[in-house]
Amino acid sequence: MRSLLVLSCLLVSPAVAQEPEVEIATIVAFTEGPTVDAKGNVYFTEVRNNRILKLLTNGELVTYRENSNAANGLIFDSQWRLIACEGSDATRKEPRVTRTDLRTGKIEVLAGKWEGKKLNGPNDVTIDGRGRIYFTDPEWGRSGPDQTGVSAVFRVDPDGRVSRILAAPDIQRPNGIVISPDDRILYLVEAMGTEGGARMIRAYDLRGDGTVRNMRVHYNFYPGRSADGMTIDTKGNLWAAAGLHRRRGTAETLDTKPGVHVISPKGKLLRYIPIPEDTVTNCAFGGPDMRTLNDTACKTLYRIRTDVVGTRR
Repeated sequence: MRSLLVLSCLLVSPAVAQEPEVEIATIVAFTEGPTVDAKGNVYFTEVRNNRILKLLTNGELVTYRENSNAANGLIFDSQWRLIACEGSDATRKEPRVTRTDLRTGKIEVLAGKWEGKKLNGPNDVTIDGRGRIYFTDPEWGRSGPDQTGVSAVFRVDPDGRVSRILAAPDIQRPNGIVISPDDRILYLVEAMGTEGGARMIRAYDLRGDGTVRNMRVHYNFYPGRSADGMTIDTKGNLWAAAGLHRRRGTAETLDTKPGVHVISPKGKLLRYIPIPEDTVTNCAFGGPDMRTLNDTACKTLYRIRTDVVGTRR
């Protein structure tokens, strides 16, 4: 058995941090998609072993779901149901977005097809104040004839209607996604690793009907590795997992420092939290006071105490 390292540190200012206290739970293969339930348990995906893990508040690590259908991004809705972006595993071969009732274990498919074709492989997900769900569906370069084959962002309304709100060629490789606390801005990570590819966070005005307009570049990571996943605090600052320690055979350079990049609503870098491991993937706030940032990176889940209050988005 291998282990997952859970590291904890207190971030009290942009420049001052205590030495981390390290607790070893178990080693796993590749962590992604953290989210935190009402009791403070951290759910996250372990992509290579095709499962969803759960770190209990007492430090015990358990498997919540085996055969997760290559689940990646996770989030809880307002009723504490677990929403999962499932990229499709070798057995099920069904890219989809699901919602699980934790009390009964019942899994409901929210989105699986668009205009009669399968999704490519849903990657990340967020919610707005009206209970609408937004998820990214990048085209991975391996889509079959029965799949949409087009990178896109979709919205799922409370009545179950699925709408496509962005698509290629207006976007390239959508990844992380989050909505501002006032529901007025949708932020979208572009993570295209090819030469000249978009590696940035885009910002859009989010209309009342759930559509978007007025795209602008909020923060540009090019030529380094872009962000992967991100979350947002109550002040509207983005906390984005980005960067590399070593190149990985793409056009991405090492210009983006590996860690969590805190970016203001005006697109300015406020602080940087180094993460010592490749590849930093995603983050989510939790804890009784919503001041604990849970960050996934390669085989490790990092826990960072902050001086700000986060959101569950």
